[in-house]
Amino acid sequence: MDPATPSEIKKFTFAVIPKGTTHEFWKSVHAGAENAAKELGDVKILWKGPLLENDRDGQISVVQDFVTKKVDGIILAPLDKQALVDAVKDAQAANIPVLIFDSALQDESLIVSYVATDNLKGGQLAGRRLGESLGGKGNVVMLRYNTGSESTEQREEGFLDAIKTGFPNIKVLSSSEYAGTTPESSLDKATQVLTKYKSEVNGIFAVCEPNAAGVLRALEQSELAGKVKFVAFDPNQELIQGMADGKVHGIVLQDPVTMGYESVKRLVAHLKGEKIEKRVGTGEYVATPENMTTPEMDKLLKPQQFE
Repeated sequence: MDPATPSEIKKFTFAVIPKGTTHEFWKSVHAGAENAAKELGDVKILWKGPLLENDRDGQISVVQDFVTKKVDGIILAPLDKQALVDAVKDAQAANIPVLIFDSALQDESLIVSYVATDNLKGGQLAGRRLGESLGGKGNVVMLRYNTGSESTEQREEGFLDAIKTGFPNIKVLSSSEYAGTTPESSLDKATQVLTKYKSEVNGIFAVCEPNAAGVLRALEQSELAGKVKFVAFDPNQELIQGMADGKVHGIVLQDPVTMGYESVKRLVAHLKGEKIEKRVGTGEYVATPENMTTPEMDKLLKPQQFE
């Protein structure tokens, strides 16, 4: 039998649907997905997500549109663990396999695999880092992200668990406020909370890049930057510079390039009849002012992006 010519090789078209498209984390996921597609040679990536990370209906519409277009597979980071279930059911009914990344779906029986950071562990790392930065005593604030976001809910739970179990002399002043999905909404909420607790607060944790960007600005505008210990989750250039300047005391890091890469590789393997793991971890790390210039941390602080 003659080997297949390039035109006869099955090519897969995958829709990759992030929670949003503006933040650096998603651009790095996109880069990883494209790296895998280029390496495999038989995959085309269609990258599309809602502009805002609170647009559940917009993300549902994107999924439904790709189901209608009959793509070969969908790689999805659900904005809401419950709200996206029906859209994933629609894909399943159309025989389109769905792989979930970054943030879990409520019903894992519907999906091929889940590729993500261990966000509970990431939150625990943040709690330990902030507790250590405070010398084990003081008062802290945690700002939440958005209801229904499974990844950030896990980070919030992990952080509170680490403070409760590891630092009996640290008091959580506030952990119920939602900062929202943009740096602007986070700046507003962080300013409110910092104003309320200005004479008491010693530390603050923000659970994702847009929240952390807003918190850093609020600390600077409140003249508390460097005085209040600050741990962020996910980097951007402002936060990296903030750490170099002594305004950020730790950044919990994911590996978004690997997340995008492994998601594409696993879905191709599934479509080729290979057995794949139901859960694929991509690692979690903490950058500090002391280790931020090491090669490993530098690579994670400044991951490749798709421009």
